[in-house]
Amino acid sequence: MTTNLSTLTLNALLKNSVQTYPTHIALGEVDGATINYSALQDKVHVVSELLSNQGIIAGDRVALLSENKPQWGIAYLAITTMGAVVVPILPDFTTAEVQHIVRHSGAKAIFVSEKLYSKVEDEFESSLRSVFIIEDFSTVPLRTKGERLKEFIDQGSIELDKLRGAAKRWAGRTREVQEDDLASIIYTSGTTGNSKGVMLTHKNIVSDAIATTGIIDVNHTDRLLSILPLSHAYECTLGLVLVLLVGAAVYYVDKPPTARVLTPALQSVKPTIMCSVPLVIEKIFKTRILPQFTQKRVVRGLYGINFMRRTLHRAAGKKLLRFFGGELRSFCIGGASLAPEVEHFLREAQFPYAIGYGLTETAPLIAGTDPAGTVLRSTGKPLPGVEIKIDKPNPHTGEGEILVRGPMVMQGYYKDADRTSEVLDKEGWLRTGDLGAFDSNGYLYIKGRLKNMILGPSGENIYPEEIEAVLNEEADVLESLVYEQNGQLIARVFLNYEELEQMFSSEKLNDSEIKERIVARLEMIRTHVNSQVKPFSRINKIIEQTEPFDKTPTQKIKRYLYV
Repeated sequence: MTTNLSTLTLNALLKNSVQTYPTHIALGEVDGATINYSALQDKVHVVSELLSNQGIIAGDRVALLSENKPQWGIAYLAITTMGAVVVPILPDFTTAEVQHIVRHSGAKAIFVSEKLYSKVEDEFESSLRSVFIIEDFSTVPLRTKGERLKEFIDQGSIELDKLRGAAKRWAGRTREVQEDDLASIIYTSGTTGNSKGVMLTHKNIVSDAIATTGIIDVNHTDRLLSILPLSHAYECTLGLVLVLLVGAAVYYVDKPPTARVLTPALQSVKPTIMCSVPLVIEKIFKTRILPQFTQKRVVRGLYGINFMRRTLHRAAGKKLLRFFGGELRSFCIGGASLAPEVEHFLREAQFPYAIGYGLTETAPLIAGTDPAGTVLRSTGKPLPGVEIKIDKPNPHTGEGEILVRGPMVMQGYYKDADRTSEVLDKEGWLRTGDLGAFDSNGYLYIKGRLKNMILGPSGENIYPEEIEAVLNEEADVLESLVYEQNGQLIARVFLNYEELEQMFSSEKLNDSEIKERIVARLEMIRTHVNSQVKPFSRINKIIEQTEPFDKTPTQKIKRYLYV
């Protein structure tokens, strides 16, 4: 896509889209209010003036803690286009983690939703001067307790109206925001010991959005339904900044995106593009689609015949497309590896899925493909303007650490020169920590995380992610985790208890019999998986994981909690 941006800044991006698509819907709530591009710019200017009146200037950090909603994007743009730095905080972070991020970033103000306000209402030492309730941008004195909060929210719209005239003057001011100015600091972890504040410039973010248009056909006619947290780089760049770049529209649900909430929302919005993580489509496949092929004996028999399986998959693909509203052109999957079994289904179902690969440190996308260009198990080719190379490739497999260089690579980690120098060299190459290889056609394949790789007894490279992919193909397994313990390969598995309970209930088994049945089931899984993996990757023991694994915002298991 060619752009008319004078500079690679969020200011230029917003200005261009307002001039080109003034009456097009930019942000909206499902079955609720919408905001067109012209109105979006007005609201951004009002909130920028609000920040200015509270003493916020260019370079100041402003935190943003909220569920997804149109006001999130307004606050994000208001902060960044005035030259300040936005610090998005994941809603799932604990109170202690939120407070640590506020302190570490030196944030002078914070936008917070009513629901998450309790995480900032208690008194704590920090640089924080101002608190704004994001629903109506009310100004709340620090350390205001919940019972007094409503008083200030009721005054919010009144105070905001007073600023509208001033905002017009603000709109006319010249704000010198440069491409290399810091736009955002995204914390990949909220814990004190492991916090990494990724510093992204205006150029990092905008260039990544532009490069994405080189692989995905997205334009002003598209509609997106947002289901991932905006505070993550994936959803922020591809689900918001990219949308605004091309004049498209994005809609938000006012509740957590459960199946009960999403089903009517999908039918209402009828999205043409969606950003997702693998777990969403994997759960749909395991709980809704696969049982249709395996529960009835006749269908199960037909499912084992290749051409019949493909026919059944195509029929299921049409139903799946209708579930997503019927107008989906591209279902973009990133953030983690997609299960091979599920990808096989999507291909045979002719479902329009696309694959991407990236990191927070790269704003985030660096490789990917559109639905027409997907290759089984590959994450696609490098984006336009991105260089990727394999460091010290294995002479037999071509595998090595993935290094990347391009305009979307971060400035570094905030207040952490040592860790920055560990991953970013003077020539601009970023060490991703991921292992991968290219095929002869230039397609990139991700093998796993370098730090997760296990060295086998004879020096073999064992990738836990590859074994987990085989485990997750088992009908009874929803999630799995493989690690080394005392020289043995151990697997933890979280089973499909909903389906198992129905089976055990119909057989009227008691607790002791259920326990014996599960133990036998786990051993059957271990035996079957070991018959499908290389000898040095065979599992020695399977442990039952009785609760779902704790996960990151992109639904990757937090391995460090279990290994």
